[in-house]
Amino acid sequence: MSSSTAPGTETLAESILRGVGGPGNIESLTHCATRLRFQLHDGAKVDQAALDSLKGVMGTVPQSGDRFQIVIGGAVARVYSELMNLPSMTAGGTAKPKSDAEVKAEMRAKSRGRFAWVDNFFEYLSDSFRPLMGVLLGSSLIIAIASVLDAIGVVDFRATDKSATWVFVDAMWRSVLYFLPIFVAYNAAKKLKIDPWVGAAVMAAVMTPNFTGMLNKDSGIPGITCTTNATLGTQECVAHVFGLPMQLNDYGGQVFVPLLMVALLALVYKGLQRIFPESVHMVFVPFFSMLIMIPVTAFLIGPMGIWAGNGLGEGLSWMNNNAPIVFAIMIPLIYPFLVPLGLHWPLNALMLQNISVLGYDFIQGPMGAWNFACFGATAGVLLLSVRHREKEMRQTATGALAAGLFGGISEPSLYGIHLRFKRIYPRMLVGCLVGGVIVGVMGGVDTDAFAFTSLLTIPVFDPMVTYIIAITAAFFTSMALVYFSDFRTKEDRAQANAERDAAEAAERGDDTPAAAPAEAVTTVKDIEIAAPVAGRVVSLDEVPDPVFSSRALGEGVGIEPADGRIVAPVAGELVTVVETGHAFGIRTEDGVEVLVHVGIDTVQMKGEGFDVRVESGQKVAVGDLLAEVDLDAVRAAEHPTVTLMTVPNTAELASVEPRTGQDVAAGAAVVTVRR
Repeated sequence: MSSSTAPGTETLAESILRGVGGPGNIESLTHCATRLRFQLHDGAKVDQAALDSLKGVMGTVPQSGDRFQIVIGGAVARVYSELMNLPSMTAGGTAKPKSDAEVKAEMRAKSRGRFAWVDNFFEYLSDSFRPLMGVLLGSSLIIAIASVLDAIGVVDFRATDKSATWVFVDAMWRSVLYFLPIFVAYNAAKKLKIDPWVGAAVMAAVMTPNFTGMLNKDSGIPGITCTTNATLGTQECVAHVFGLPMQLNDYGGQVFVPLLMVALLALVYKGLQRIFPESVHMVFVPFFSMLIMIPVTAFLIGPMGIWAGNGLGEGLSWMNNNAPIVFAIMIPLIYPFLVPLGLHWPLNALMLQNISVLGYDFIQGPMGAWNFACFGATAGVLLLSVRHREKEMRQTATGALAAGLFGGISEPSLYGIHLRFKRIYPRMLVGCLVGGVIVGVMGGVDTDAFAFTSLLTIPVFDPMVTYIIAITAAFFTSMALVYFSDFRTKEDRAQANAERDAAEAAERGDDTPAAAPAEAVTTVKDIEIAAPVAGRVVSLDEVPDPVFSSRALGEGVGIEPADGRIVAPVAGELVTVVETGHAFGIRTEDGVEVLVHVGIDTVQMKGEGFDVRVESGQKVAVGDLLAEVDLDAVRAAEHPTVTLMTVPNTAELASVEPRTGQDVAAGAAVVTVRR
């Protein structure tokens, strides 16, 4: 972008416009309560480093599909208005705002970019699996417990003549993995905005005892012929239904089949909705959808999904068998880039496919090297935060490390720490490389169960000694590199230490802190911030939004609301009341800024379900009603209802201390601010 204005004299709006590649690179622009949301023509033109360095920018969030977010905070409406009113925007860029829904609709309608369909595919895949994280983890831990008992000789976990007790224990974890296709079909249908129960019913039809009973050649059912595959040693059966041959398969644990089926079901379902009058949709649309899709799934999609899954699994198996070292190194090195973007689900699907077809999986072993390298990097950050007395980072790293080591979950480490400090990734990748090399050189690691790679699931990997050596090396390599070279630059470390010393001096009431400028020392004053809504108080680490969980908008809390009555948490002036009613900014007389944000991405609801009772510029007292929210409408729109309350100017304060893990009434103190 050419401009006659020198960079040093640019306004924030002009600098942001230059940083995103100029007006010609902007396809559309909108904003929520805290962020500018750009849809760009070419995301590669963004100068993220320059944007992050701007005074007034609290953080940036690159997204797939050339989407880019810039976190501004309470001043976002003003900056947005200044951007839209720049002469260059009117002449060469976006002349009017568009909602996120409109942007996505335009992208789907154009189908223009080579990346658009890829982005949509992985979003579909990710949203079909993400809601299952809890039950997958639950079954993983049940397997881990059984495996530990097997390792110490209490029970033979792999025996075929188990007692009724252990058969029942097997059922506890197999329930998730066997019926996974039904769960995936439900989530996938929901993602494509059709009746999720129809998707589940279609998949369940080929998993009933009636259907699976035909797989037994001795069932005595006429019209079934079975042969044995000489290569795989498996039995293949064909049933003649309506005079047509139908390949029979056990679809338990399959994930490709429901994903393929629902994609076609969505076309059929929406086509039927256009054919039948709306008054009879409830009866005839599900009826004809099932009548069409169950045979199509049994005759065509099911066998195709099995063939495709087997082919992919055999391809990776070939690489594992013919180039095991390359395979073992490749897996942990690509995972750090797949997980933040949600692109790791295909490999997770292949793990389940391998277990279903081969009886074991060879991906999870080398994947463990990545996970423990990730956790090791977090451990390095934790040690540094203890050494440098960084209270907030110590709390973040402690929670993330616990979630990783005992739950096998990497997202808290990635979103809470690693993606915030770019020095971490190169050091973590060295740990991934070390672990991968060890797995490859020592002959690989397999498992016969789907397991989150944590300390508790170590016994499910074979050979266990190889796995332990690899993950230990990956963990301590990353930890040492991060600890001894720091995750901050020298300049950032000096600034962070100075701010820490100033905060500690303020807490002591010391007028002359050694490492802080004199103007940083102020009189200690505690300010209590109340809960804006009744409910359960949770840490920002648990919030499913990387901007809030990373503290880019300041320290604070999340509250799972018990009702929709939103009240003022402090006394002060309403400096921000967004038109959609989902966010409010309040400034106290002491200069403390408080942001209340109802739900995640509720800006997309355009105010539906939000009854706002205040206006910008109004003075409020603690407990004054800000809005009444229809939480059922928020849930129906598929948005999390968690209400966020943060202090955007946390960096200017001595400390901001949240109190989490409690049920509170609206008006109860949940955050203490020290000036």
